[in-house]
Amino acid sequence: MSLPAQNPSAHQKKVVIANKHGEKLVGILHESGTTDIVILCHGFRSSKETYPVANLAVALGNAGISSFRFDFAGNGESEGSFEYGNYWREVEDLHSVAQHFCGEKRAVRTIVGHSKGGGVVLLYASKYHDIKTVVNISGRHDLKTGVEERLGKDYMERIQKDGFIDMSKSGDFLYRVTKESLMDRLNTNMHEACLQIDNGCRVLTVHGSADGIVGVESAYEFAKIIPNHKLHIIEGANHSFSHHQDELASVVMNVIKEAFHQD
Repeated sequence: MSLPAQNPSAHQKKVVIANKHGEKLVGILHESGTTDIVILCHGFRSSKETYPVANLAVALGNAGISSFRFDFAGNGESEGSFEYGNYWREVEDLHSVAQHFCGEKRAVRTIVGHSKGGGVVLLYASKYHDIKTVVNISGRHDLKTGVEERLGKDYMERIQKDGFIDMSKSGDFLYRVTKESLMDRLNTNMHEACLQIDNGCRVLTVHGSADGIVGVESAYEFAKIIPNHKLHIIEGANHSFSHHQDELASVVMNVIKEAFHQD
């Protein structure tokens, strides 16, 4: 699986933006010369360099649309500590990025998020009503699901006892889940937030039918509650669309181009 060739008229440059906590968020601006810009958000324990975020940035560049993909605080090259929950804090990171580009006299037309980033862009739309088009790729509707699968059946008992759970793989430490960060996730209500999204905000949800990390039922739940919503299920695709990158890019690009024409 490889990235499509970058449009030679688009060039990339690193941009550093401070969030409201003074932490430096590092991102890559794919500059195509358009005033309009799309912001791309990665998922849990991921970064701006991973699929499908990096792939979509190239697809946008090839369509002559500028984009910015960045690392949330505590991820990738950005400053800050990694936390398990942090949904609303990542919303604020996204807001800092959007405000930066508004200050540069650019119009943030669309925000796109994959996995946890899909949840973040929906939460953003529920709080800030300044983006007309939101793309949720593989986002989770109920944040109470998926916790047991990741942390183990006795996760609540362990976190009450020790105050944290250390996650490791093959004996190597990965990250710490604190009680505070766990409760942050469990208390983030995606359903209630989605009811606050404006009717004028167009939302596209794209999900793979074979997603083994966030079940496709999440996509159907979003379709029920978000007023101005389009649903696209990609048959056979997994959580990261490993073998369906072109189809994903095509679906997302169609909605973004449509949004640019309507606006």
